[in-house]
Amino acid sequence: MRSIPPGLDERDRAILRLLQEDGRLTNMELAQRINLSPSACLRRVKLLEERGLIARYVMLLDEELAGLPGTAFVLVTLDQQGRTALDAFETAIQQHPEVTECCLLAGAADYMVRVAYADAADFERIHTEILTQLPGVVRVQSTLALRTVKKTTALPM
Repeated sequence: MRSIPPGLDERDRAILRLLQEDGRLTNMELAQRINLSPSACLRRVKLLEERGLIARYVMLLDEELAGLPGTAFVLVTLDQQGRTALDAFETAIQQHPEVTECCLLAGAADYMVRVAYADAADFERIHTEILTQLPGVVRVQSTLALRTVKKTTALPM
């Protein structure tokens, strides 16, 4: 059983679950669903925002309809692992919207990069012109996703 984060009760968790499902819920709709007055609900949401638990509100696009149906996971190995090399790579990767996620790893590779692409030619461009040209990169190993079985941005609350 998961413990409740400090300072959160079941209503706070319900707010977080509902807003993760639909960030466009009005305060009135949210308040009705958790059985609170609108003012009490708004106070709770504002406190969750102030605490940083609600980091931001976003819209999610359908990758296929946006013309980017391909997903690749790329393991990146750098020539050095010092702070300067890591910082240079991390700064450079921020500049490329094709890269939708980048994680520093503990293991054989230094980073795992998630890439959105249109087709094989687009992925080749990303591989050749972007990924292999980033500071310090000595090796990239790509795995292409055939089909997404589960994808969520929601954390369990």
